[in-house]
Amino acid sequence: MLITFSSKAHNDVTMFGDIAQSLIKMMGYTTEIPGAITAEDVNSALVNLEKNLAVAAAADQQQIAQDKQQAVDIDDEDEKEPEIKITVRAIPLIELLKAAISAKSYVMWQ
Repeated sequence: MLITFSSKAHNDVTMFGDIAQSLIKMMGYTTEIPGAITAEDVNSALVNLEKNLAVAAAADQQQIAQDKQQAVDIDDEDEKEPEIKITVRAIPLIELLKAAISAKSYVMWQ
């Protein structure tokens, strides 16, 4: 499932459903689809999202430190591609929220 965030102030942002739902929860909203944030509430949604992303980034750093301590030599064939962190995946949504704040516009997802 794909979820598309939209606002009059920015191009649409489409994400995989599980990532988008995690970000919606981080903003403090239910994951019902479709959903929306009023123009007056976009700023608080952005603050909540950035606060929760900071917590997630700190947890990621702890995990990286633990993984380095447990590092074992592995063959090239067994190497996995690096996981794209939610903090990176959130960047387009953060830009959309900031544009919506500047334009005093709503944000919706479907």
